[in-house]
Amino acid sequence: MKDLFVCDLEANRVVTTTLLVKSKEVKTKKSGEPYLSLILGDRSGELDAKMWDNIEEVEPTFDRDDFIKVKGMVQVYRNRPQLTIHKLRRCQDEEVNFADYFPKTKRDIEEMFEELLSVVDGIQNPYLRELLMNILMDEDLAGKFKQAPAAKTLHHAWLGGLLEHTLSLCKLCKLVAAHYSDLNMDLLLSGAVLHDIGKTEELSYTRSFTYTNEGQLLGHMILELDLINEKISQIEGFPHELKILVQHLIISHHGEYEFGSPKLPMFPEALVLHCLDNLDSKLEAMRIILRNDPNIEGDWTGHNQMFGRPLFKGFRRNGQDNPKND
Repeated sequence: MKDLFVCDLEANRVVTTTLLVKSKEVKTKKSGEPYLSLILGDRSGELDAKMWDNIEEVEPTFDRDDFIKVKGMVQVYRNRPQLTIHKLRRCQDEEVNFADYFPKTKRDIEEMFEELLSVVDGIQNPYLRELLMNILMDEDLAGKFKQAPAAKTLHHAWLGGLLEHTLSLCKLCKLVAAHYSDLNMDLLLSGAVLHDIGKTEELSYTRSFTYTNEGQLLGHMILELDLINEKISQIEGFPHELKILVQHLIISHHGEYEFGSPKLPMFPEALVLHCLDNLDSKLEAMRIILRNDPNIEGDWTGHNQMFGRPLFKGFRRNGQDNPKND
């Protein structure tokens, strides 16, 4: 475990630490000379960094997704910490512990997966239960499902995040279905399990989180439909109408055309799935923003693009978990 994480950095200190390059740009000073603008990070957070000198010599030696050892001064710029880099060198993978750089769920992944299997085992409809079991017991897919993040940056953006989000959504569905007793619990839970499973192929998460070619060109809903159609074709007698309902849950779960939903929810279970998915993802995103806000002073975050407003963090400023201990 490395000694100095992003969350440990204090202003007006010279530090030496190893970080992952999440973004790299060569920009131009007013004088016309180049400088490096970087976003560096580890599992505890991200940090803006600048290198002003020796750019022609240093720039070709590393790229995005490389690990670099840096020495520099942490300063406060516009109410946020910024690292001015004096020296850097690229590190080999064997010099670092990957677990120090990639955020991971706090929960036990195998326990969560067993809990999800238990949810599926409780589904009464034999066709839906067989469909979900066939997908989750696919060894290759299950391995990816256990590791994938739920998103690139917005919510549950850590290893195991997709499984954590899926299980959370199943719990929410059970709570709401207990209140609205006319909902079809089996259908609703099936939508919860399947709604983001295409992200196992949409996202790449071996280094920094990014999109695969399939993810960029098709998106997770198309990938999910292909998977579901393939698995349904292997189940003898799977009802055609039930197949259409499952497909609709997938393609309507974003809820609005502007959010990439090909269809709007057209029956109650589809509406509930959208609303609860939106709740779980937005609430987790807000918690992350409040916890990781880089503003050093003040009760408010900066303007947040996702929510379209600043967020109030005043009464939450003390007692937050230290992400390096996750």
